[in-house]
Amino acid sequence: MMQSKKENYKAIIIDDNEQARNTIKQDLAEYAEDIEIIGEAEGVVAGAKLLKNKQPDILFLDIQMQDGSGFDLLDLLPSIPFKIIFITASDAHAIKAFRYAAIDYLLKPIDPDELEQALKKFRSTSKLNEAPKYELLNDRLKNHDRPNERLALHSQDKIQIVAIAEIIRCESSGNYTTFFMANGTQVSVTKTLKDYEDLLVDAGFFRVHQSHLVNVKYIQEYVKVEGGHLVLKDRTIIPVSVRKKAEVVKMLDGL
Repeated sequence: MMQSKKENYKAIIIDDNEQARNTIKQDLAEYAEDIEIIGEAEGVVAGAKLLKNKQPDILFLDIQMQDGSGFDLLDLLPSIPFKIIFITASDAHAIKAFRYAAIDYLLKPIDPDELEQALKKFRSTSKLNEAPKYELLNDRLKNHDRPNERLALHSQDKIQIVAIAEIIRCESSGNYTTFFMANGTQVSVTKTLKDYEDLLVDAGFFRVHQSHLVNVKYIQEYVKVEGGHLVLKDRTIIPVSVRKKAEVVKMLDGL
């Protein structure tokens, strides 16, 4: 029986740091035989010209370069029919924006293990249209003083941008998290509840149990008997863990 031919991917690197470009090339040569470098550039203008002439499957793109940002480059393109892995220095605000948009990024200096993980995700999701995520990321970076209003949820077969205010609760099951929306729909993603707790705590969400993160504006009542549980406005009953009881009472008293 003949084995199916392994798919190969074409890549372009755009970064104004030559050493950073060389590091990615070396790591790809060592850890990713299926990735072929078809071009590289050191800035926005040169990168835009390169992308108009060559079509990659994956683009490694520096966020901040001497002649502009990675988004300045993307604004010059008619479409983005390729996957992007952003490269950035350690910037807490930018990293949080990446997480809200569910976009892969690599911190400088690049860790080969993190590169391998990003490429593994790329291979499994390279056919999805990710343009909405880039639009969300661009919005977050440009409007970082405004509260986060949207979140990208990357399920197995599609990417959904949801309004944070419309999330009633999140429930974990192993490494999966299911989002329950106000319109009655559910979205399951392959990330842990802790990932989303870190993102949503400032948006009015509270971890009441190991498996439950709740949007406090949807809490209707807290029943103290029978172990303690919350009743939400959609009539869902959510258990409150013993160690969280005092925190829940304090949180509700402050509403």
